[in-house]
Amino acid sequence: MGQVLHVSAKTTHAVRAAIQQSQASVSELSERYGINPKTVRKWRQRETVEDAAMGPKNPHSTVLSPEQEAVCIAFRRHTLLPLDDFLYALQASLPHLSRSSLHRCFQRHGIQFTNQKRQKYAFHHIFDRVCDEFDIEHRLTKINHPWTNGQVERMNRTLKEATVKPYYYESHNQLRNHLQTFVAAYNFVKRLKTLRGLTLYEYVCKIWTKEPERFKIDPTQHTPRLNT
Repeated sequence: MGQVLHVSAKTTHAVRAAIQQSQASVSELSERYGINPKTVRKWRQRETVEDAAMGPKNPHSTVLSPEQEAVCIAFRRHTLLPLDDFLYALQASLPHLSRSSLHRCFQRHGIQFTNQKRQKYAFHHIFDRVCDEFDIEHRLTKINHPWTNGQVERMNRTLKEATVKPYYYESHNQLRNHLQTFVAAYNFVKRLKTLRGLTLYEYVCKIWTKEPERFKIDPTQHTPRLNT
């Protein structure tokens, strides 16, 4: 298995071990391995060849007290609320609490908001329950691959630019109806350059024609009608 080194490391485990065992002077070892004399002294003083942990020795919140962190953790395990709903529920009692500080608090305590088997307090998220209800497979993106999340943010921006930014709504029903109309037009009418001029619906039907085994239902049976 390959060695996992610090991103700025100038030495390997073998070089570090050689430095610790060598009787040569600091200047000789520095010239031999092409490293700074300070690096030679550092590894001579250590008993291991592994990189030391980076960051604070005792990570803690600069916003929450230990008691407040304990309240947040207990409330989270009891309610299993999504991050934003959790934040809104506590903002009345903790007005200085921010979304980022709350998220870092949960990360320190091994609590996440997307369920993966490796996570300490994974549960069946409400999004997954809805997916199960409609027989939809929920696939998670790979770690350190933020561009997929960027696609979601870009779509959210498109929805806002077409609804809440240029228009004022007197009620939630007005917003809901306008949003449904826009989504229907986007799915069935708007032609996209990335799909070579096809609409989203036409592209789905094209894939269904070529690879029907990938589908559980016939998408051609889900076109909007006059009464939908």
